[in-house]
Amino acid sequence: MQLKGHTIAAIALSLATTLSGCTLVKNTGDSLFGTGTQDAQLTPRNNTYRDLLSLPQPKGKILAAVYNFRDQTGQYKPSPASSFSTAVTQGAASMLMDVLNESGWFIPLEREGLQNLLTERKIIRAALAKPDVPENNVMLPSLVAANVLLEGGIVAYDTNIRTGGAGARYFGIGADEQYRVDQVTVNLRAIDIRSGRVLHSVLTSKTVYSKAIGADVFRYVKFKRLLEMEIGTTTNEPAQLATLSAMESAVIHLISEGIVSNSWALQNPEDINSPVLQYYLNEPTTFM
Repeated sequence: MQLKGHTIAAIALSLATTLSGCTLVKNTGDSLFGTGTQDAQLTPRNNTYRDLLSLPQPKGKILAAVYNFRDQTGQYKPSPASSFSTAVTQGAASMLMDVLNESGWFIPLEREGLQNLLTERKIIRAALAKPDVPENNVMLPSLVAANVLLEGGIVAYDTNIRTGGAGARYFGIGADEQYRVDQVTVNLRAIDIRSGRVLHSVLTSKTVYSKAIGADVFRYVKFKRLLEMEIGTTTNEPAQLATLSAMESAVIHLISEGIVSNSWALQNPEDINSPVLQYYLNEPTTFM
């Protein structure tokens, strides 16, 4: 059966509308041709953040120091995006400090900006040393020492570990979908400051998912009249959010292992049976 020109145009418009409606529903400023502006908002979080907030209370919070949490991958974004931009965030230490604070198990101590902190303390001491300052005999308290040192970093970023897609075309009208999966891996270890012994070390991985959906029409509707139409959208999971989720999972695993090994304790020992702890303690190790 031969389709008429206005019928093909209607099908193409319907396909484009359906595609845009299915893929651009989260942003109120979206249109057929792009995303509208949005106000600043809190950083979205994954399910691991909910698990982090659901952890049972500790018997006592742990004083933890984080000096750095480096990008150890050496991975750069693929060209032509940039030959100088790294594939993962360089602010991982700041992200880890936030995760530790949100967990309710740690008291993070400022160590990444330690030099700035020491400089400010010198300024305070100099001000207190002036003879005309009242109560200049007040001593500046010493910095708090940590119980554990948290070390580690982003140790791997693997691209294209899985790719695929599907498509179909009929009478010049087609649609296709493609996806790509990357993976970021984080190492986190707790070190006893008194002995330097590594108490616990965990490796966690999080996939970074990218998806592209497209549709097109290429059809001669009549002699010397060609209808050509394309539409598509791409969704890329932010790599920094995947890294943040991997850190959250690593902190939960670290807490869980420490409870089992008596490195730290729960406020209520019965909370070891809580769903969150049981899930992470019994999470199976998958093999490639």
